[in-house]
Amino acid sequence: MSSKETTLQFYKDHAQDFVKGTLSADMSEARQHFLQCLPESARILDFGCGSGRDTKAFLDLGYQVDACDGSEELCRIASEVTGIPVRHMFFQDLNETDVYDGIWACASILHLPKEELAAVLRKIADALKKKGMLYTSFKYGDFEGMRGGRYFTNFTEDTVKVLFDGVPALQITELWITGDVRPGRGEERWINILARRS
Repeated sequence: MSSKETTLQFYKDHAQDFVKGTLSADMSEARQHFLQCLPESARILDFGCGSGRDTKAFLDLGYQVDACDGSEELCRIASEVTGIPVRHMFFQDLNETDVYDGIWACASILHLPKEELAAVLRKIADALKKKGMLYTSFKYGDFEGMRGGRYFTNFTEDTVKVLFDGVPALQITELWITGDVRPGRGEERWINILARRS
């Protein structure tokens, strides 16, 4: 199986455990960073929504939200959690233009190999309205490969800047490091990025 197929199989086999471990994770601080850059009635795409945790939070705050995920099982669960249909879609299939005020890719596109990320970021830039905002996050470090049944591409401040330098349509406006908000995972670090479509 390819790394993509292996990662999707992981989510199929462990969907309930994944949801249990992430649904209550407190991402309110990162969401606030993101939302303060958006207009009041913003249209948001939750790009790789997982459990639907953040989609539900955005909906509860009155935003217009679309959600998608590459895992059919997670789409089904997230639809139940959020009350909206969640589209089954792979990152590479994003094909919209000037639609979203914000795209939220929280711990999602980190499953793409480094050589595929720039192309997906360009698709994200196309899907954003002018001045629209992307939030995304990656595990901190220089690892790339399979770990625990899933593919991960990690980044540091320097390597993430190199990645975004290859996508001139997205300009990093803020970059910060956080610990993992899940219980017992505090030693893991994450790099968080806000980038604006130029």
